[in-house]
Amino acid sequence: MRALVLSCTLKRSPAESSSVLLGEQVLRRLEEEGVTGEVVRVVDHDVKFGVGTDEGDGDGWPAIRAKLLASDILVIATPIWMGQPASVCKVVLERLDAELGESDDQGRMLTEDKVALVAVVGNEDGAHHVIAECLQALNDTGFSIASNAGTYWVGEAMQSTDYRDLDPSPEKTVSATDGAVHHAVHLARLLRDAPYPPS
Repeated sequence: MRALVLSCTLKRSPAESSSVLLGEQVLRRLEEEGVTGEVVRVVDHDVKFGVGTDEGDGDGWPAIRAKLLASDILVIATPIWMGQPASVCKVVLERLDAELGESDDQGRMLTEDKVALVAVVGNEDGAHHVIAECLQALNDTGFSIASNAGTYWVGEAMQSTDYRDLDPSPEKTVSATDGAVHHAVHLARLLRDAPYPPS
């Protein structure tokens, strides 16, 4: 099985990023479950605004979308800004809206047998809100959501400590990541073996 982690950090490579780090940790945990994959830092690609599968003019989304469609599990890793998912995350969710109009030869959405989970970091409240917003959008666009499909770390509000500054990672975040990954892989295997029927 394959996974794609979309890091929605606002920081271009090679800048250090806590959401990239948490996304990499989720991917390492997925690899322990026999899932291969990669982390894509969305901001490094020229992803256009829009709700189509290809917005033209060198749009970076089609290449990312091809990786997504080749994966069984999608992970959205985003920071919190002002209590909201990062703007890059919102662009990704808007681009996923195009999947509502795409279908296979049985009339099923191309994302229907894929599982999604969300990883969130930030120095303010809002992790549950951000996870809820993302999971609802992902479910709306065809992805299945396993139980406990989110992991997060939030530091003390208005402070300067980042997740990447912590060594080792907090046990509660590690535990949440373990559970999210374990459940996501379980559901993805079930869907691989028994896909949803056409409606």
